[in-house]
Amino acid sequence: MFRFFVIFFYVFSCFHTSFLQGDEKKDKCVLIVGGAGFIGSHVNKMLNQAGYQTIVFDNLSRGNREAVQHGVFIKGDLANTELLDQVFTDYSIDAVMHFAALTEVGESVQNPLKYYVNNVVNTINLLEAMLRHQVNVFIFSSSAAIFGNPQEAYVTEEHPCNPINPYGQTKLMVEHILHDLSAASSLRFCCLRYFNAAGGDSEGLLKNYKAKESNFIPIVLRSLFKPNGVVTIFGTDYPTRDGTGVRDYVHVEDLGSAHILAMEKLFSGAPSNYYNLGNGQGFSVREVIATAEEVTGKKVNVIEGARRPGDPPFLVANSKKAYEELNWKPRYASLQDMIKHAWQALH
Repeated sequence: MFRFFVIFFYVFSCFHTSFLQGDEKKDKCVLIVGGAGFIGSHVNKMLNQAGYQTIVFDNLSRGNREAVQHGVFIKGDLANTELLDQVFTDYSIDAVMHFAALTEVGESVQNPLKYYVNNVVNTINLLEAMLRHQVNVFIFSSSAAIFGNPQEAYVTEEHPCNPINPYGQTKLMVEHILHDLSAASSLRFCCLRYFNAAGGDSEGLLKNYKAKESNFIPIVLRSLFKPNGVVTIFGTDYPTRDGTGVRDYVHVEDLGSAHILAMEKLFSGAPSNYYNLGNGQGFSVREVIATAEEVTGKKVNVIEGARRPGDPPFLVANSKKAYEELNWKPRYASLQDMIKHAWQALH
């Protein structure tokens, strides 16, 4: 009996030691604010697949409860500071990923205060709660909208920041707040500036629950569900390869991997930083439409319209910094993959 106990204790000790030493990072807990939204829900899934514990905090104003298929879900709003404190008290949180923003450019122009309150004031509430509970790792979902009209075709992190709408202003304001707060406290952050999030769950498990679309690929795909659905091409006389605007589309799972890499870099002691996230190759409006027809086997009804004010001919990310410092590289860089995954997420 004693011999059995010794053997059992030895095996258990080896297992326990192996578990801790093999991947201690996976004992960590991540609070995902806005984790019921499109990008947040995919990152939640990927974090759980990597072994992390997650807590999703979302008011469901734009997100969907069905998108939260992993971790603990808490319905709450960042305006509720008492609930925020309770969450940080009840759970041992190691890092926060913040996706809970309003993102409609047109709406931000029509109702700017709504955007400044939600995207800036509520983020301050979150940061204050983190400071009160000594949580010092923060990943922020920023945007290429902070740059405004591009002065160069391939936009680097050093590009001047001149937002042209309240949405972009709110993202830039939070970046400034993080910079100042990091200098004055132990908080370390990473701002990830997306270009055009695209694609969907490569496994086909998560669906696209968005009630309203602002990104071009899902707008094209959703038009195919309507008998009289049409897509407008705004501008056909740009100085590009086919006369239509060229944009950088980056797969949502590639965005997710960048979030995890950025968080782990901060866990290892790296300083605060900023990264542009895109696939580095642009696709034109006509190329998106042609590829959508190829993937779905359906004809997209098109209307050709005039250029929209402020739309640049060509806007693509230079993500060299993320490649070199995060060791990040898009896995799904082809337009076919992005549209295929976006299409299956709508079914």
